[in-house]
Amino acid sequence: MSAKVVMYTTRFCPYCMRARSMLKKKGVEYEDIAVGNDPALWQKMQALSGQNTVPQIFINDQSIGGFDDMAFLERQGKLDPLLNNQQ
Repeated sequence: MSAKVVMYTTRFCPYCMRARSMLKKKGVEYEDIAVGNDPALWQKMQALSGQNTVPQIFINDQSIGGFDDMAFLERQGKLDPLLNNQQ
């Protein structure tokens, strides 16, 4: 069973695009919540993540941070186990 992945993003953010691309290459389905034009959703993202930047990525409701954090997990071989519920 694959993990539930949610990303809070804005449309043209380069880091958001990189995160989408990485997940797409891995064949991971994710919920993309656009916060760019919705102050209430942006505040929700901040409350959940403690961060004020996009993207904010959650795997099984656990914040993993942004794209750089996800790329770091990938380099360490820790992202796939999270995405496949094997952590």
